[in-house]
Amino acid sequence: MSHKPLSHKPLSHKLWVALLASIALAGLGGSFLVPLEHEAIGYNRRETHDPIAQLNQRIAQGEIKLKFDRRHGYLPAVLDALKVPRESQVLVFSKTSFQAPRIAPHTPRALYFNDTASIGWVQGGDVVEAAAVDPDIGVVFYTLDQDAVDRPRFVRRDMCLQCHQSSATLGVPGLVVRSVYPEPTGMPAFEQGTYISDHRSPIGQRWGGWYVHEKSTEKSTHKHLGNAVLRGGVMTPLQSGFDPSQYLTPYSDVAALLVLEHQTHMTNLITRVNFEIRYMLFQQSAMNKAFGEPLDRRSETTERVIRKAAEELVDYLLFIDEAPLEGPVEGMSGFAAKFASAPLRQLDLKTRLQKLPLSFMVETPAFDALPEAARVAVGRRLSEILTGRETGVRYAKLSAQDRQAILAYLKQHKPQLGL
Repeated sequence: MSHKPLSHKPLSHKLWVALLASIALAGLGGSFLVPLEHEAIGYNRRETHDPIAQLNQRIAQGEIKLKFDRRHGYLPAVLDALKVPRESQVLVFSKTSFQAPRIAPHTPRALYFNDTASIGWVQGGDVVEAAAVDPDIGVVFYTLDQDAVDRPRFVRRDMCLQCHQSSATLGVPGLVVRSVYPEPTGMPAFEQGTYISDHRSPIGQRWGGWYVHEKSTEKSTHKHLGNAVLRGGVMTPLQSGFDPSQYLTPYSDVAALLVLEHQTHMTNLITRVNFEIRYMLFQQSAMNKAFGEPLDRRSETTERVIRKAAEELVDYLLFIDEAPLEGPVEGMSGFAAKFASAPLRQLDLKTRLQKLPLSFMVETPAFDALPEAARVAVGRRLSEILTGRETGVRYAKLSAQDRQAILAYLKQHKPQLGL
């Protein structure tokens, strides 16, 4: 959104405030697409510092050489270079990728991830897919040609935003875990509807079009849409599977799926809050300059946008609306043990995702890159909830023990929040 010089009949200050309110970005759950070329955002103009951009630089400078594998191409080398664990593998057989013609129940697409990068691979595919989080501009998309060359290079693919910037991603360049009703070919039956999955989603709506591998226990009572296709209007178990020897592991780990769902929405939410507050502060500064007021003055509208954005971010950080697990889950690839490298990465997997209900994503560069106004507002809101000043019923699920442990953790590891 550009700014034009004031006309010969300038708006009154009151009307400017009303205008600022009208152009404030929609609520974080809304469908408003962030204007990526706005001066406050600069998605295509800023130099990228995401893990893929950094890997490209290392390859170009000869610091690292990607080995080409006969079966999987550059996939194993890329995972190793980005420190993405193979145990994170999850398999999706619905045709919900630009490589859809190659995807089916017998040839699912494999996804691998860590906090800042996601890698996609399809059998016989011409490229390795990659999405990486830049702390300032959100998710950036790339492909790497599966041709054996001396210095391969990831190519940025902004065309991916056709699907990866929508209401499903909170209007920012982001990631999606989609649950569909797949036909036997893997084609989604869109007339049946689709779901966007995160930790708030009921288990019964998750994993349509995905393989879900978990250890069977007497207490396991999960009913979900995974491992099934739509026949005659009814979801029925897959009659045949895939050849596990074609993949880096034979599993689509349930624990990895749970973490991925939480992480994708958290990534989008952090980016949205970052963009929204930068956008609003830019608009506010322009208005202040036009009326000769201090550039850092904030209207009630701007303060309200910052406050509401912080509230939604904090609620998700603290798993306030997390859908409870219907029983214990246990993966099969060893992902949970691999993931548990720090206190916030200890998974519960009995009634909830994490043992301590504070998202591990609070430790990411994207969270640390939030504007100061956002950090202050987030710290203030966390303090209200963790000290008990917030008495809303929906926050009663946080035990006193959890509140104390979260507060102590944040004071030690995130002093910039001012707790």
